[in-house]
Amino acid sequence: MTARDFGTGDDTGAVRVRAEGDVDEQALAYVREKVGAALDRPGLPPVSGEVRIARAAAPHTEQPWSAGAEIRVGSDLVVVRAREGSARELADRLQDRLRNRTDRAAHRSDTARRAATPPPWRGGPER
Repeated sequence: MTARDFGTGDDTGAVRVRAEGDVDEQALAYVREKVGAALDRPGLPPVSGEVRIARAAAPHTEQPWSAGAEIRVGSDLVVVRAREGSARELADRLQDRLRNRTDRAAHRSDTARRAATPPPWRGGPER
C-alpha cells in the first residue's frame, strides 16, 4: 500500500493531500476541492500541512473512509480527524471541521483576551 501525494491545486499550495489505499481520483479531487475551500479564505494567516485520506480494505466496515489533517495556521497547530461511510460525506465533514478549527485558531490571540486597561494591582488606574 503506497501513498500518493497531491497538492491542493489552489492558492493554499503548502497543504498536501495524500491518499492511502483504494481511493479513486474522483473522490480525491472532491476532497482536494473541499480542503481548498476551507483553507483558501481571506483573513487566515499562512497555512501549511498535510491531509491524509484512507479507505479501509475490509468490506464489512461501516465507516471505511477516514481522514486526518495536521495544519499549521500561523503558529498554531490544527489537528482534525474524521470517519464516514462515503468519500463525499468525509470531504464535507472534513471541510466543516477544518473551517471551524482554523477560524478558532486564526481569531485566538492574546490581545482579544486582554482588558482595555490593566487592573490596579498591575499598575492600572485606581478607582
